[in-house]
Amino acid sequence: MPPLPLSAEMDFSQNSLFGYIEDLQELTIIERPVRRSLKTPEEIERLTVDEELNDIERAVYLLSSGQDVQGTSVVANLPFLMRQNPAETLRRVLPKVREVLHVAGVEMQLTAAASFLTILQEESVSIQTYSHSFLHIILQHVEHRDAGVSNAWLETLLSIIEALPKETLRHEILNPLVSKAQLSQTLQSRLVSCKLLGKLANKFEAHIIKREILPLVKSLCQDVEYEVRSCMCRQLDIIAQGIGTELTKSIVLPELIELARDESSSVRLAAFETLVNLLEMFDADDRSQTILPLVKSFCEKSFKADETILLSLSLHLGKLCHGLYGILTPDQHLRFLEFYKKLCTLGLQQENGHNDNQVPPPNQEQEKRYASVRKNCAYNFPAMIVFVDPKNFHMELYSTFFCLCHDPEVPVRHTIAICFYEVSKLLSSGVYLIYKELIALLQDESLEVLDALVDHLPETLELLTTGGESSVQESKLLAVPDLIPALTAAEQRAAGSLKWRTHEKILQKYACLPHIISSDQIYYRFLHRMFTIMITNNVLPVQKAASRTLCIFLRYNRKQEQRHEIIQKLIEQLGQGKSYWYRLRFLDTCEFIIELFSKSFFCKYFFLPALELTHDPVANVRMKLCYLLPKVKSTLKIPADKHLLQQLELCVRKLLCQEKDKDVLAIVKRTVLELDRMEMSMDAFQKRFYEKDSLDQEKEREELLLLEMEQLEKEKQQNEGRQNSDKVFEKKQRRDSKTSAVLPKTIPMSVAGSSSCTPSTSKEVKKSKLVRSQSFSSQALHPKYGNLEKCTGKNSTTVYATSVSGTGKSVLSYTDDSFRTRNSSGNASLYSNTSLPSTSRNINNSVDQKNNGSKDTQSRKATLKSRKSNP
Repeated sequence: MPPLPLSAEMDFSQNSLFGYIEDLQELTIIERPVRRSLKTPEEIERLTVDEELNDIERAVYLLSSGQDVQGTSVVANLPFLMRQNPAETLRRVLPKVREVLHVAGVEMQLTAAASFLTILQEESVSIQTYSHSFLHIILQHVEHRDAGVSNAWLETLLSIIEALPKETLRHEILNPLVSKAQLSQTLQSRLVSCKLLGKLANKFEAHIIKREILPLVKSLCQDVEYEVRSCMCRQLDIIAQGIGTELTKSIVLPELIELARDESSSVRLAAFETLVNLLEMFDADDRSQTILPLVKSFCEKSFKADETILLSLSLHLGKLCHGLYGILTPDQHLRFLEFYKKLCTLGLQQENGHNDNQVPPPNQEQEKRYASVRKNCAYNFPAMIVFVDPKNFHMELYSTFFCLCHDPEVPVRHTIAICFYEVSKLLSSGVYLIYKELIALLQDESLEVLDALVDHLPETLELLTTGGESSVQESKLLAVPDLIPALTAAEQRAAGSLKWRTHEKILQKYACLPHIISSDQIYYRFLHRMFTIMITNNVLPVQKAASRTLCIFLRYNRKQEQRHEIIQKLIEQLGQGKSYWYRLRFLDTCEFIIELFSKSFFCKYFFLPALELTHDPVANVRMKLCYLLPKVKSTLKIPADKHLLQQLELCVRKLLCQEKDKDVLAIVKRTVLELDRMEMSMDAFQKRFYEKDSLDQEKEREELLLLEMEQLEKEKQQNEGRQNSDKVFEKKQRRDSKTSAVLPKTIPMSVAGSSSCTPSTSKEVKKSKLVRSQSFSSQALHPKYGNLEKCTGKNSTTVYATSVSGTGKSVLSYTDDSFRTRNSSGNASLYSNTSLPSTSRNINNSVDQKNNGSKDTQSRKATLKSRKSNP
């Protein structure tokens, strides 16, 4: 691109100069508030504190004459002062804090409430001292006019109630509640009384609650303000736990029934949630006769009422169905189930084109509420599986589960992904039904969904491969085709995002794959990917997670050739890599190898490559190796690894003598002291190393077992190959015998087979039969074949019955010259070293061969000549 002319770069015309001046004026306007915010010398003088004052004196001074921000700082620092000097703080600082809080603003009030609670939690003073010094200040500000400040002090007071003795609670809190809960008090005072009554119900005996607390509860349940009625209603389940079942049924339940019919929707909602929480306290009669009609009415009106009621109902529906289970009729059971299914698809009918009732499409706020309802339904899905019985899942809930897993809103899919493991456990033998949904969630476009699913991915995969109705191997074969692409795609999608923590978690969870899929599948689809992540990824936790998972894959790899390839790759590309970053990752891998493998394995493959890094040109690599040397030495066993110990000592001496980097040299000196204090493991048994040695022996046994299993698999494959070749040869023999049986019928015979043959002709026929039998017996037969019995018929064609050992079957073969010619070139060479079995045909023909030796030789020659002349 050519350079711009000067006039284009900067315009010095008059108009342009005026524009620049206006911009500068705007900048000065922006800077003016900054200048005004600076403190004047008088203000700085007022904020200056004498440096010679101690902490207590400085706090008293700032609370007396300082500004609000300084007072807030003192109040925030109150827990520190209580730890340093509690007596002086209580005597001098706390009275000043009490005075300041009367006129303090919201920020200081909130800070004081938090500081008072911290002092209680740290137990800086005894509970008696605390209640005497701090409780009155808290009670004075609980009814603050600001709702936020009041709630902050109330939370502090509710936390204090747990630690205060009963007498203090009764005199300082319960007795004043009698007057503060009256209608003549403010709304805020009555709301505070409701929450305090709920907290106090578990601190006293049942008769005190019945005499002093329950009358106040009934009065507040009938308050004229719906906020008070709703607040008191939400405390009834806590009060019921304190008074027991009998008083709950006689006093609390009638109040709940009345509140469930209240004119205010918020009060009815509070009553519904309280009834759900108290279901376990009521017997079957109360549930079926009293609670069930209220719940049915509430559910029927929920769609016509405010969406907040629908949200609460969807959140508590699982608990409600669980509490009513056992008292519902089949029709009621079906109605609750259909109601749940309807909530699961709420807001989706319009999108799918099923708006039968001509309801206007929801606005954006309604869509958010409907999505929240479906999210709550996803949260309750495990409870609904129990409600319908896992055996009926496929018929009743599978379609609903499918909809939730494919919901258009991410929070819904995120929630069902969290519940996926619980669903898998509940389905048990039917877990294979949700396999496709697992694949869909693994392929979900949202990483939040994937992150939630991965939390329990190892347990879920284990259930899918071992919990189905089919056997483990069959389940693996069924799961592999879709599972492996989904897992690889999930990892790559996380790798391509900026959420490295999700990527790290996925790599950590993939360490379970050796128990799920075969070693070859891991080798070809996952192992090299782990190595690539170690080399190319820029996030250190991700690299370490990939390194550890790769070591686990190597640990369970069943083929020695593949293991050697991986080890060689680690040493050459990481341990001897050009980048110091690769060499650092190699040391991380060595640390994981020491953790996961036996000592002998590390010493055999990684001990010397790790020590070679003592000569590394980068100081950070040498430093990391020094930190690793104690673990490296712990892998040695004396006297078997004495030569490796000498190598280690030689490397340490070189580091001490030749190291020039002061930081590395300091670490080397500390490492040498640690190495000298270490006790070496011996080949012989030692009690002090019993646990470590037994664990190492177990690892070594597992590694040897993998080698033995590999050898057995090779032998098995060889045996299967032999059996297959035997079967192929046997089939070929049978095919050839059948072919030879057909050929004599089509090829004209050289000798007539009629019964009216002359004696000379019959003699020649016998001679030709002998030649054919001898030529056939000279063929190399399979060792499985047994006796061959010669059977002669009326015709001139010779028939042999071949009995196959182990089968009891007889194969009839018609011997002919064409049969011998076909087999002599193919099978004779294949079994040339196989000893032929003795046959009855050879025994029968032995006499003829002895008597007619010379004639037999001549007849063979004549036969060969005739074949050459008549091909």
